[in-house]
Amino acid sequence: MTKPIRLALASAGALLLAGCATGYRQAPVDVTRYHLGQPMERTTVAIEPMSGAVQVSSEYQAYADAVGTELERLGYVRARSDMASGYIAAVSFTRGTKSSFREPPPVSIGLGGGGFTGGRRGGGVGLGGGVSFGLGKGKRHDLIGSELWVQLRRRSDNSTIWEGRAITEAMSDQPGTAPPETAARLAQALFRDFPGESGITITVK
Repeated sequence: MTKPIRLALASAGALLLAGCATGYRQAPVDVTRYHLGQPMERTTVAIEPMSGAVQVSSEYQAYADAVGTELERLGYVRARSDMASGYIAAVSFTRGTKSSFREPPPVSIGLGGGGFTGGRRGGGVGLGGGVSFGLGKGKRHDLIGSELWVQLRRRSDNSTIWEGRAITEAMSDQPGTAPPETAARLAQALFRDFPGESGITITVK
């Protein structure tokens, strides 16, 4: 990594930390939706992984449950494994580190900067200037990017009638950044004013 990039990351990190010191504020969520503008029947819907038959992890389940909660709020009935559904809500998510930086070392020692005069005959040696260095390593901070992608499909012909993406980012050590909390924020933003304006990206704070 070049020096200008390192400096840019350090500056960005310092600004984020300064914001935390004055009160935590969650990053906004960018949301984009696409649909055909046709009426969508409020019927049963099954929540499934977008990639098909995959191992369902606890993190995926957090996103699936968040999507299910929002669809139920909109009037859809979440189908269980023993019943057919009118729609399929295909869910995909990504979560990963976008950048990292470290705070300055917690302890700094400075040497010099003063003067010393000694000796019985009045002779002396002067010490000018100074040197400082840090002890230990500063705390590492990771900037985490998270994305939720949902497609609403008709089960009868597997055609997609609505889809949307919601994206946000946050420092990993800030409150509200655990997967269940992030999933809930993304899903709430994604389904706000459903179905939303097609092809337009909005920012939800």
